[in-house]
Amino acid sequence: MKHIVTVQDAVTAFADFMEPTAAELNAIEMESPLILAEVDLLDAQIKAMDRPMNEVDGRRIRRARNRVLAARRDLVNRTAGVSLSGGAA
Repeated sequence: MKHIVTVQDAVTAFADFMEPTAAELNAIEMESPLILAEVDLLDAQIKAMDRPMNEVDGRRIRRARNRVLAARRDLVNRTAGVSLSGGAA
C-alpha cells in the first residue's frame, strides 16, 4: 500500500519570509486599474446571466468592456518603455 503524504511543508517552508519585492508590488499597482475593470466586466456579465438579456444589461456589459479596453491601452502605453528583467534571451 502506498502512503499519500502532503507536500504542504515543502511548499510553504519559506512562506514566512518570502515577501513580494518592491518591483512586484509596483507591477501589481500598475495593473490594478485593469484588474478592477475586469472585475467590473465580470460583475456585469454575472448580473446578466440569471435573466434574459435586456437593453440595460447590454449597455452595462458594453461599457464595462470599453473600460477594460481603455485600461489595457493605458497599461500598455505606460509600460511601453519599461524593460522587464527575467525574460527570455
